[in-house]
Amino acid sequence: MDNKQIRSVLFRITTLAAIALTAACSDGQSEADRRAEAQIHYRTTNTVIPASDGIITFSASPESGNRLPESNPDRNAYFGDLHVHTTLSFDASAFGTTASPADAYRYAQGEAITHPGGFEVQLAQPLDFYAVTDHAVLLGLINEAADTSTQFSQYALAKPYHNINESVGGGLLDLAKRSKVFNNFISDVVASLLDGTLEAATVDEASRSAWVQTVEAANEAYKPGTFTTFAGYEFSSSTKKREALHRNVIFRGTERLPAAPFSRFNSINPEGLWGWMDELRKQDIESLAIPHNSNGSNGAMFAFTDWAGNAIDQEYAELRLRNEPLVEITQVKGTSDTHPLLSKNDEWANFEIFPLRTSTRMPSQPRGSYVRNAWQRGLSMAETGGANPFKFGVIGSSDTHTGAASLQEDNYFGKIGSFDDTPEKRGSVPASFLYGTLVKLAASEMVEEVDGEDYLDFSGYKYWGASGIAGVWAEANTREAIYDALRRKETFATSGTRIKVRFFAGYDLVDAELDSTEGVSAAYRSGATMGGTLQASDDHQPTFLTWAVADPNTARLQRVQIIKGWLESGQNQERVYDVACSDGLSVDPQTHRCPDNGARVNLEDCSTTAGVGSTELKTLWQDPDFTPGQEAFYYVRVLENPVCRWSTWDALRNGVTPRSDLPTTIQERAWSSPIWYSTQGQDNNFLD
Repeated sequence: MDNKQIRSVLFRITTLAAIALTAACSDGQSEADRRAEAQIHYRTTNTVIPASDGIITFSASPESGNRLPESNPDRNAYFGDLHVHTTLSFDASAFGTTASPADAYRYAQGEAITHPGGFEVQLAQPLDFYAVTDHAVLLGLINEAADTSTQFSQYALAKPYHNINESVGGGLLDLAKRSKVFNNFISDVVASLLDGTLEAATVDEASRSAWVQTVEAANEAYKPGTFTTFAGYEFSSSTKKREALHRNVIFRGTERLPAAPFSRFNSINPEGLWGWMDELRKQDIESLAIPHNSNGSNGAMFAFTDWAGNAIDQEYAELRLRNEPLVEITQVKGTSDTHPLLSKNDEWANFEIFPLRTSTRMPSQPRGSYVRNAWQRGLSMAETGGANPFKFGVIGSSDTHTGAASLQEDNYFGKIGSFDDTPEKRGSVPASFLYGTLVKLAASEMVEEVDGEDYLDFSGYKYWGASGIAGVWAEANTREAIYDALRRKETFATSGTRIKVRFFAGYDLVDAELDSTEGVSAAYRSGATMGGTLQASDDHQPTFLTWAVADPNTARLQRVQIIKGWLESGQNQERVYDVACSDGLSVDPQTHRCPDNGARVNLEDCSTTAGVGSTELKTLWQDPDFTPGQEAFYYVRVLENPVCRWSTWDALRNGVTPRSDLPTTIQERAWSSPIWYSTQGQDNNFLD
């Protein structure tokens, strides 16, 4: 291939692609201008299509015979994923995904499905619940374009997308084609809506059809007592500055639902989504929204003002909490617990940090972007006479775009199909001569030199993680029980393992309850659990009960921590306390840290120190710095012993040295929702 041929290939690799190459566009100038105007309209205009006001009725959900699943009043831990994309999302299809919602539910139950890279993927152990949450914007429309038998495929704008997934090569030319699809599809549709060559009703009809397919797949896969599914979708929004404000919307039931999901085509303002949810609630259609990737919001997710720039008041706080009781604290595009610049005295703050705004190369500022900082901001807003809109719990989820959550460090297969299905594309091994040379010529910023080797740098894939999982404590594995656990915030998150964590606070918790079979029942009766509020009681000091159980299939536990946030003279304060140590070790009362338990990783083969760590850690703890009546929040973080990070596994399996600028090991972890200690009383999410 001569230089002229090479540059011809490079010019087919377009901008704003999933791999973000900045090659020149081959379209004519007028078409480029048309698309640019459409993109501006898409990113800045509040309404493109009026919101659908119809309601549809689905067949009743399957019953477990005439017998309801057994209910446990002390509640069971269930693990799931509430953020899953399939071929019905335009970007997932552009990335080569052909898995349907039905395929995704098969995967969650332990079956193998085919990855866009051509290999099979399968969970090490099934999940308890799952929700397909495809993008509401243009839901199912790209599938209509790809299928040449549909009416929409006959539109001129649809023809470049015919049969896009007839074959998925994964090579440079295939990625160039898919980059163009990802880049152009939305702008082509918006431009056609604006110039009248495409009717909004056509887009709405495709969304309605795909939505029905999504709900029916959830209903068919639902097995009360064994496997729970939810109807859901993603509302994708952002500010003019490309600050991510995405949410997943989860419905409690499926008998009656809106005819089409509310998307950014209806409003780019999340407050519009909440208003729509409130209107549905008046019709007995219950739902909640879960923001994600706050780490990529550049401070916009947890701002001090509303969309219009006004100071947050009580009405806004109630509207938000009523509709958003939870936040996704971890997923493949990074963890949003905290940031080293925000938590300088937290040795574990630098965990799976994704430093960029979502789908950009622009940095994301930490303040207002991370969950712990949001909880602190909420305390500050309430103290200064405002209202606290950030009294939320946490979950984890994957954000997979292949229908299949990739949750294991030692078996990581990426998030977006053909774009990150190999270690080379993920940037965990040096680039081949072909990829390295061609991409470097096209866009030098897409190749970085580390340790004297060239690595591909496609949209920050090196920062991505094999995460995460949503955990709930619920009476049974049913939609009603799990949804109600989500609503009351009795939830926790993990970075991909099945750690179980309990957390209670009360004034009557005693040591005997730690080992009593009635201990959990007593804790529920006498205290508050994660997601709840413990009312201050004169000068009485609360006691906190923590209980963590290791995933038997991964590393053992190293320590349990309680993280406290409070205000002092109007300033945000935080402190990390180790409260339970593995291997019979004791917390140092001065440093509040466990001694080193000696757990190590051999980077030659990723083996770990044998016989170190605990399978269970539980304790009662009181805050040594407690101040009666001082508003505060407390949450649990559980750390496993270290293991190899996925990028290290990639390197070792390919016979190369792990790159020096990435962590070689990782400490998988779990986070609980907080318990708030407050003089203000209980929080009920402002629902009647």
